[in-house]
Amino acid sequence: MVDGPLPATPVPPSPPAALWHDVTAVILAGGVGSRLKSVIHDRPKGLAEVNGRPFLAFLLEQLRATGAHRVVLSTGHLAAQIEAAFGADFHGLKIIYSREETALGTAGGLRLAAMAALSPSLLVLNGDSICDLVLLDFLHDYALHGRFPAMVLSWQPDTARFGRVEYGPDGRVESFREKGQVSGPGWINAGIYAMERERALTITPGRPVSLEREVFPEWIGTGLRAFPSKARFLDIGTPESYRQATAFFGPKPAATPS
Repeated sequence: MVDGPLPATPVPPSPPAALWHDVTAVILAGGVGSRLKSVIHDRPKGLAEVNGRPFLAFLLEQLRATGAHRVVLSTGHLAAQIEAAFGADFHGLKIIYSREETALGTAGGLRLAAMAALSPSLLVLNGDSICDLVLLDFLHDYALHGRFPAMVLSWQPDTARFGRVEYGPDGRVESFREKGQVSGPGWINAGIYAMERERALTITPGRPVSLEREVFPEWIGTGLRAFPSKARFLDIGTPESYRQATAFFGPKPAATPS
């Protein structure tokens, strides 16, 4: 088990067009967001306003800025609001919608979205969190290691609220610890994944399934890889963390003179 905040594996730069040629981005934004209802009760979590913009706009901008040209938005709760907010295009980024008629969970929503993606590989992002890493580095690492399913990990000073992910020296994920089971510093699931579309299609269709609690634990031992990152991470899943978003997306600190 690797238990220190090691940096991600260095990877050489690749042209964005080459990395995105066979990849479709998927954003999972179908959840109810029950923990946020005390502060956001009239809209889906992805439309929670941060510095005058809906949270999903920051994820779409992150994808667009790194060369993505199509994204499937997996929606469910109050889906029509998201579709009305973004339409079919975000500054040149084509948006396709995959709407859950009944709640399917993160894995069920992904499985449905994969039907609309068509490309050989998927880059999957949770719609209520963001990690300020270079997505192209992650995609390059995914391709470099044979396109086995991979997940971005974020180093946090306390994993109690998130759960913990442990991986070995070879980069393979070894275990998942549930929220509240262990506290203190460690690696957490940052909510960004890469996988072949065919792998997503093996998820049981038509019923609620969780990526975190059901699917990923089953993929241990089948090549599931970790991509550890020290980049800034934010989720807006609770009122407390949502309040932190204003500062997260505010002006970045000036560089310290050397």
